[in-house]
Amino acid sequence: MDSDSILEKPFTSLAPPMFDGEGYRIWAARMEAHLEANDLWEAVEEDYEVLPLPANLTMAQIKYYKERKSRKSKAKAILFAAVSSEVFVRIMSLKSAFKVRNYLKKEYEGDENIKGMKVLNLIREFEL
Repeated sequence: MDSDSILEKPFTSLAPPMFDGEGYRIWAARMEAHLEANDLWEAVEEDYEVLPLPANLTMAQIKYYKERKSRKSKAKAILFAAVSSEVFVRIMSLKSAFKVRNYLKKEYEGDENIKGMKVLNLIREFEL
């Protein structure tokens, strides 16, 4: 694909990065950038609740409510679409993008740290 054609597309039309259980840190950085570009990162980073609307609201308040609710749904949908089926079955019951992100971070970022420690231990053993 020509790099000029990528630059001509709005960033939001690019597909989110896919995660298959490997390379979590790289995927997480790319996903954060993707969500920020789509103005959805706040919905992932903060576990805010969108309460039911009270009576007698202004149009601005209604618009704000709809935007926050929509952002939460879109962020979760993007995260769901950006993982393999094997990863998806582990997160499909989670109710918010915030919970999905925290689960993935806990589950996969820790694994990479453990793998790194094991590699270092093997290198040390080999050197002895």
